[in-house]
Amino acid sequence: MDVSIVVPLLNEDESLPELCEWITRVVNENDLSYEIILVDDGSTDNSWEVIEELAAKNANIKGIKFQRNYGKSAALNEGFRAVKGDVVITMDADLQDSPDEIPALRKMIVEDDYDLVSGWKKVRYDNTFTKNLPSKLFNAAARKTSRIKLHDFNCGLKAYRKKVVKSVEVYGEMHRYVPVLAKWAGFKKIGEKVVEHRPRKYGVSKFGWDRFINGFLDLLSISFVGRFAKKPMHFFGLYGTLCFFIGFVSSIYLIVAKFSSPDFALTNRPAFYIALAAMIIGMQLFLAGFVSELISRSSPERNTYFIDKKVGL
Repeated sequence: MDVSIVVPLLNEDESLPELCEWITRVVNENDLSYEIILVDDGSTDNSWEVIEELAAKNANIKGIKFQRNYGKSAALNEGFRAVKGDVVITMDADLQDSPDEIPALRKMIVEDDYDLVSGWKKVRYDNTFTKNLPSKLFNAAARKTSRIKLHDFNCGLKAYRKKVVKSVEVYGEMHRYVPVLAKWAGFKKIGEKVVEHRPRKYGVSKFGWDRFINGFLDLLSISFVGRFAKKPMHFFGLYGTLCFFIGFVSSIYLIVAKFSSPDFALTNRPAFYIALAAMIIGMQLFLAGFVSELISRSSPERNTYFIDKKVGL
C-alpha cells in the first residue's frame, strides 16, 4: 500500500465527508493505493455514525472509536498501530490541513529519503495573540531544546516512513514531539515543507491556553526521558552526590570550627542547617536514582485505551 492517512478527530461530523472526498480525489488522481484511518477520540456528536456511513461506501476508509476522550496522542498511537501503508500521513479533521499536500509529502519520503517530514504553516489564519505568538515562543523553545530545526512542531500535517511510526510510542500529550521521539529512536533525517493553512470551515478549536503550558511541561519531560530514560542514575546520582558532598564538607568545616573554638555557636548559624538540608536532599536524590533504575519505564498498560468499536479493521 502506498499511503495511509491517519486522522484523529473530536466532534468533526460536519467536516468528515468533505475531507474524505477530498483525500480520495487526490490519491486517485495520483494513482496511489491508500487507506484512511479515522480515529474518533470520544466524540459526543454524530462523528462515529458519519464514519460508519463513509466506510460502508468506501472500503478504504476505516475507523476506530474510543469509549471516551483520551487526547490526540492516544488517537495517533492507535492509528499508527493500525497503518499498513509504506508512507503514513497525519492530518487534522477540521479542513485546515489541505489533502493536496499529500503527494508532495509522500515524494519527500519516497524519493528524497526523509524519515519524517513536518509541515510548516508559514502563513496562518489564527489569532495572532492567542495562537500565533505563543506558538512561535513554543517552537523556539522546542528547537533550542531538541536541536531539531523545525519551525512548526505542532503542525498536524506530517509524513512518516512506516518504520518510524512503528518504532515510536506516542502517549500523554507527546503528539507535538513526534519528531523528537523519532530522533531519539535513531531516525535522523527529518525535513520540513511549507504547507497551506486554511481558515477553519466547521466547528471550533478544541485547544485552549492550557496546551501551551502543557506543551512546555511535555518538552521538559521528553528532554529528560530522551537523555536519561535508560540511565536515570546519571542524572539523580550526579546532582545527589554533588549536593551531599557540598553539605558534608560544609558540616565538617563547621564541626571542626566548633572544636577549635568553644565560643563558636554552631547551632546558631544558618550555614549549619543549610549544610544538613543539602546532605538530606543529596541522599534523597541518590535514592531517587536507585528507585528510577528499578522501575521500568515501559509499563505494559501505560498506553492501553478502551476502544468501543472498529470498522474496516
